[in-house]
Amino acid sequence: MSDSILQNLFWVLVCYPLIGAVGWTIGGIYYRYFYSGRNRKFQPIAAAEQPMVSIMIPAHNEEVMIEETIEYLMNELNYENYEVLVCDDGSYDMTSEILASLAFRYSNLRVLHVEKNKGKAHAFNIGISFCKGEFVLSNDADTVPEPDALIKYMNYFMDPAYQNCAAVTANMDVQNRSLLLEKSQTVEFSSIVGIIKRSQLGLLGSMYAYSGANTMYRKAAVYDAGLFRQDRATEDISIAWDHQLNGWQALFDPDIMFYMNVPSTLEMLYKQRKRWAKGGIEVYFTNFFKVFKHPLKHISQVVMMIDQTGSILWSFLYCFGLFYMLFRFFWLILSQQTEALLHYVDMIFVFYSFMAIVGSWQLFAALVMDNHAKKLKYLFFAPVYMLWYWQVNTLTIITTFLPALKAVMGLQGEGTWVSPTRTKMKD
Repeated sequence: MSDSILQNLFWVLVCYPLIGAVGWTIGGIYYRYFYSGRNRKFQPIAAAEQPMVSIMIPAHNEEVMIEETIEYLMNELNYENYEVLVCDDGSYDMTSEILASLAFRYSNLRVLHVEKNKGKAHAFNIGISFCKGEFVLSNDADTVPEPDALIKYMNYFMDPAYQNCAAVTANMDVQNRSLLLEKSQTVEFSSIVGIIKRSQLGLLGSMYAYSGANTMYRKAAVYDAGLFRQDRATEDISIAWDHQLNGWQALFDPDIMFYMNVPSTLEMLYKQRKRWAKGGIEVYFTNFFKVFKHPLKHISQVVMMIDQTGSILWSFLYCFGLFYMLFRFFWLILSQQTEALLHYVDMIFVFYSFMAIVGSWQLFAALVMDNHAKKLKYLFFAPVYMLWYWQVNTLTIITTFLPALKAVMGLQGEGTWVSPTRTKMKD
């Protein structure tokens, strides 16, 4: 009976990642060659015709990065009609002093000071009412968009075909790539984030989440969604679902690039992914009955819900299988069942080898498609990616499942935030 259970568990654990890798790869190929909703030729916009854009930077204790980011935004963007508005959310380091100095130098920089730290969503909700532009770029303090990003964003919002577009999100890339862990995240953003967004938009006409670090919002759509949810761990995932369930269109364009500072230690990475996992599960519980109450109306969200259900169940099943594997491994050793032990070790080796092959296949396909295959050299770091991604992803889903449920039930207050450790940007 135990052998039968193990074999069934083995095939379930194998099949889900395989189906996912095949599906995302096909979706990514479809998006690249057949999807017609993508703007494939961006047009220049004369200065006199450029709509006003407000670049919103919610910030908390960002003394390491904030000056570099603002200097870049003020001097490197190929756009004329914009302002930068920083919402300083209860910083107690040198952030306020740095911002005050910068405000004297740049007339289109404004700073709001919020006395009590209540989280990124709260800072954004306060700041958006002060934005002069009808289009608001959410820009993290450790993030810079490419010089032509505003022009590319506005190509969508000024096009009559996209007047129902709530937001356009860009393609994230890693700017700090000196450490092995940082290089592995370069691979991840292409394989997991980039190819999944391509697949969702190409096949479903929808997407699971915006990139909170750099997304251009239509201000009217943010108000229509009731602003950002302050009682959720990830405001970008929540508002993406709120927009689309309210009938707004959400878009992703891989040719709009932005560069962000990623975690450089396993501890920082785990905290980041734990927040992402919690936010995703909160969205799952918040919208589950709303989606399945009218499944035909929300068919795209139904597909994404089914996929997320599979991801959650797979994580719990993988955890159970891992404990079962360890228990049986030591049992076979103690009972001196040498032949059974060798067979068991072979099964474990086959399982993890298969996972590595499937993951590397998805990585290769994604890197070929992303940024004209310029990141293909980072395929070398796939083993590191495979080593920690599956483990961290599973652990964060399991450990945040109950806290996320409590948050949706209203048993958790509004959040605060602690900015991660930053490193200086490199030219």
